[in-house]
Amino acid sequence: MMAQSKTSQRKKEHIKLCLTDRVAFEKSNGFDLYEFEHFAITEVDYSKIKLDAHFFGKKISFPFLISCMTGGTADAERINEKLSIAANELNIPIGIGSQRQALENKKFHSTYKIVRKNAGNVPILGNIGAAQVARSNTLVDDLNLMIEIAEADAMVIHINPLQELLQPEGEPNFSGFLKKLEKAIPKISVPIICKEVGSGISKKAAKCLLDVGVQGIDVAGAGGTSWASVELLRNKQSDKYFSEWGLPTSYCVRTVSELKKKYDFMLIASGGINSGVQAAKALALGADLTASARILLQEVTQNDVGGVIKLIINWFETVKKIMYLTGSSNVEHLRKIVLKRKEELV
Repeated sequence: MMAQSKTSQRKKEHIKLCLTDRVAFEKSNGFDLYEFEHFAITEVDYSKIKLDAHFFGKKISFPFLISCMTGGTADAERINEKLSIAANELNIPIGIGSQRQALENKKFHSTYKIVRKNAGNVPILGNIGAAQVARSNTLVDDLNLMIEIAEADAMVIHINPLQELLQPEGEPNFSGFLKKLEKAIPKISVPIICKEVGSGISKKAAKCLLDVGVQGIDVAGAGGTSWASVELLRNKQSDKYFSEWGLPTSYCVRTVSELKKKYDFMLIASGGINSGVQAAKALALGADLTASARILLQEVTQNDVGGVIKLIINWFETVKKIMYLTGSSNVEHLRKIVLKRKEELV
């Protein structure tokens, strides 16, 4: 029971800190280094620009998902309820927070089940940590249980070595992770997505994951929430070097997208995506979808469901304008745009 209560308490502390800007990276996610090249003779009909995309075969209205955030506390249930209503209204995927608590006891299963209850038929992403994968002796059963609880369309494995290293209760030991994942993937009925939590996934790491059968990579690069800062603040410590540790999101998207020449996978860009301009740049650098978390957590807390819906719609109105000005009639065309480094435009 002690471990269970600690997990729930930790999640409460995470929510509290993420509602502030104290855990934001000081370093940029890198998108500010790029600019779109204006195409003055665009013949795209603005009214016919298409923003729809696909998530493992399911059509969604925007190339965007509400990233995995929380679960396992009463506060999390209220947050997930509101975010799932927004996801349903927008017809976009939504991820849930780590389901580790669900493996420990049934007390907070409702915090995960509430998502499907309110999200209708939109894709839902389950979630568990790499440390739990590495040490599980019943991994297939565990994953299937979490998929069942969330009625998930995909399963996210969050890979967070820095967070585990700095977390007082952390488990910085992923030994055997890749081998266990490789054996489990063929026995799981939904796609497996691997994501970082703010330090980024390099091209080298992405290749290792794709080689064992992972179907999606969410780079979750530096430039958004620093989970190192979250854990250091929880423990009343500071460490400037590790608070800023990580690969910028733009770098991860640009380099990991190069693997599409050999591998068929979904590439998700997250890590400080806080505007339509950044979402558009992520797509142009090669992402299939974009994703955000902390800014939506703050928005739903301050302005409820309507605030989240309005924010995301406004972002993609900006994306649509960028598409018009670059001669892109749909998201696939936007992905073929070559972004210019700022120094090239001088």
